[in-house]
Amino acid sequence: MFPCDFAWGAGTAAYQIEGGWQADGKGPSIWDTFCHEKGRVFGEQNGDVACNSYELWEKDLECIQQLGLTHYRLSLSWARLLPDGTTRHINQKGLQYYNKVIDDLLTCNVSPMVTLYHFDLPQALQDQGGWKSPGIATLFDSYAKFCFQTFGDRVKLWITINEPYVCAKLGHEDGIHAPGLKEPGLAAYLVGHNMLRAHAMAWHSYNSFYRTEQKGAVSLAINSDWLEPSRAGCAEDIAATERSLAFTLGWFAWPVFVTGDYPEIMRSAIDAQSKKFGYSGSSRLPSFSKDEPAILGTADFFALNYYTSRKVEPGGGCGETLCMKSDRDAGEVLDPSWPICGVSWLAVVPHGLRKLLKYIKDTFNNPAVYITENGFSQVGPLQTEDVQRSEFYKDTIFEVAKAIQEDGVNVRGYFAWSLLDNFEWADGFSVRFGLFHVDFADAKLRRTMYLSGQEYVKMILKYKSAQST
Repeated sequence: MFPCDFAWGAGTAAYQIEGGWQADGKGPSIWDTFCHEKGRVFGEQNGDVACNSYELWEKDLECIQQLGLTHYRLSLSWARLLPDGTTRHINQKGLQYYNKVIDDLLTCNVSPMVTLYHFDLPQALQDQGGWKSPGIATLFDSYAKFCFQTFGDRVKLWITINEPYVCAKLGHEDGIHAPGLKEPGLAAYLVGHNMLRAHAMAWHSYNSFYRTEQKGAVSLAINSDWLEPSRAGCAEDIAATERSLAFTLGWFAWPVFVTGDYPEIMRSAIDAQSKKFGYSGSSRLPSFSKDEPAILGTADFFALNYYTSRKVEPGGGCGETLCMKSDRDAGEVLDPSWPICGVSWLAVVPHGLRKLLKYIKDTFNNPAVYITENGFSQVGPLQTEDVQRSEFYKDTIFEVAKAIQEDGVNVRGYFAWSLLDNFEWADGFSVRFGLFHVDFADAKLRRTMYLSGQEYVKMILKYKSAQST
């Protein structure tokens, strides 16, 4: 049912769990800055302490071992390793921390999947223009090479950038993620472009200098909902769905896996809207330079973050203004038959993951796929007996099995999001995704396995047993 070397994992991100925001020489990140500004995060909460994994790593490792994971996805804090974002100053305490984490995982026969960038740019680089600056790609490449050189003898699965779509749109168009910029219709495309440039540079660096000896694999984690027409067979809804897919999944997957450039439907829509609103500058969607490393082919596998599905119909723009919604000209709605899990945007649609996996196989030349995030949120009163989430994991993993067996999708791994309840960005601690509950009112930040964690253990044992027979 699952390949014998299938990766059974769970994931976390540095800012969401580590805490120690000023500990041992760590520099500030844009999320430190963002959270310390009033009105940015639910309840004025922040990740200053979070799960305190910087001091309680051994507790996290116990959780990983209790689940029986074969893989653990973590991210490195760029600012903890390189406080000013450059290799001019290397923070030895940060280096020791991540060396210990990686070594401990391997000692326990758990393979690390390491993300270089999970939303937390060093503030020193933001002060120089951040992801809007063309020079950020070279700085990221330098950071990536430092990490490959330092940890690559032990790390075989790398993610360069997590969810560039979210970084670009929520951080630079909507202003609800760090760095909190609201520059509709302009900054997000520039940020996304520079993230693709940065990813490509890092991939080429790995390919040229480290791959032969280290024998690892590198990709970027692309988030996407499954999208389908609101009215089956309706030409307008089908066209709107194609546009929505181009502006989300296609924005980052098309250049890497198909043509080396953005989807034509995306570029033509942006150009048309620019003309409509009298924008006289050069295209708001930048072009890739032939003088820089090629984008096409810079992924050794497809890393997919999937949470939910949407129905699509024309419209959904943001009035007479220049913005990404008006460029896309498509509205996304929830099917009322889909149950909502916790937060309003997250409908429970396990079969949507299977459909998306099949779409990726057919559209992007049947790549190897790791599902690098997938999860179910809980809000309100704590429920450690989280029956609905337990059923979600069983249903979802069954859909993944069908994608492998019946659709022929080359799925290599599944990472639940997340190992622990943690700091969930603008929602603070009000939203819980963990397989383990963390009691943030307890000074010891006690970790307790949810029922869903227990069910995940059973599923891993069941499928690993089937793999060996």
